[in-house]
Amino acid sequence: MTDRPRPTGREVTFGEDEIIVSKTDPQGRITYCNDVFIRIAGYPESRLIGAPHSIIRHPDMPRAVFKLLWDRLQAEQEVFAYVLNLSSAGDGYWVLAHVTPATTETGTLTGYHSNRRKPRADAVDRVRGLYRDLLGIEGSAPNRKDGLIASSEALSAQLDRIGVDYDQFVLAL
Repeated sequence: MTDRPRPTGREVTFGEDEIIVSKTDPQGRITYCNDVFIRIAGYPESRLIGAPHSIIRHPDMPRAVFKLLWDRLQAEQEVFAYVLNLSSAGDGYWVLAHVTPATTETGTLTGYHSNRRKPRADAVDRVRGLYRDLLGIEGSAPNRKDGLIASSEALSAQLDRIGVDYDQFVLAL
């Protein structure tokens, strides 16, 4: 996307009682977003509906985390993840996301549903260091593919060392 905002280094936040909600089609294009999403992301609803959910992707998010997220969703599993998003003004905002596949009664995938809550500051501090390390691995590889592989392996190794899967890691923070 050529009109992607540049990160400002500022962070915006939202209330602990607020939930950011969005739904996408199976390809990740936004089909619904609530008022909190619209306000925090800073885009008009007309710009969000039909746009890829990656419209709010922050460049400081490691690709390995998104790979893990999509691998889990494509296996029809829910996933919890800490995610740094990017508003239209270039401000970052952290969320604790709970993403689930949406299916019909017969099991046909219709898209994905994501609820995002305000994360605790101490949890973000722990995740920020891990994500910075993963980004460093991705950036030091000779190409994007090798960077993703190396970063994913590093994330798996880190989780293996502490004896948990990603959801357990996230929910224990």
